[in-house]
Amino acid sequence: MPGVGAKSAQRMAFHILQRNKDGGTHLAQVLLNSIREVGNCKQCRTLSESEICSICSNPARDSSLLCIVETPADIIAIEQTGGFRGLYFVLMGHLSPIDGIGPEQIGIEQLRQRLQSGLITEVIMATSTTVEGETTAYYIAELAKAFEAIHTTRLALGMPLGGELEHLDGSTLARALSQRSEILS
Repeated sequence: MPGVGAKSAQRMAFHILQRNKDGGTHLAQVLLNSIREVGNCKQCRTLSESEICSICSNPARDSSLLCIVETPADIIAIEQTGGFRGLYFVLMGHLSPIDGIGPEQIGIEQLRQRLQSGLITEVIMATSTTVEGETTAYYIAELAKAFEAIHTTRLALGMPLGGELEHLDGSTLARALSQRSEILS
């Protein structure tokens, strides 16, 4: 698991086996149920127990705003700020040719179809500020240029260079979202 080293994993396993077998059984069942029941939203690709997630199916959301993120964890981080009422598209990663991750692997064709719908007036790039995240943002901004009615912006102040959205505090992320700026080529 990310962030869990061999020693930590070993301590967890010993704790479950020596002191909490019932908890371990419950954890295993919850994980098994999650693997069986959680899939991807048909519209935004986030993790969801239903075909369309609660955000995409919420009529109070502004369907003209589309925030592009790399992971479902990024949606949670943005939602915790309470500062965004639009919709999302989850790439499930970022462009990384060296790792064999191209446009097909991050759902660019599905994104293109959403942009063609004519409902979206602004695409907000909320990818990480790593080289791969910036490259992905630029690639999508170029894609969005084909749709003249769509304004493309990028999160602004407060995001550290090389940082990941899920690690930012809510105030920093809210400020970055409210002060986003247009991507210039």
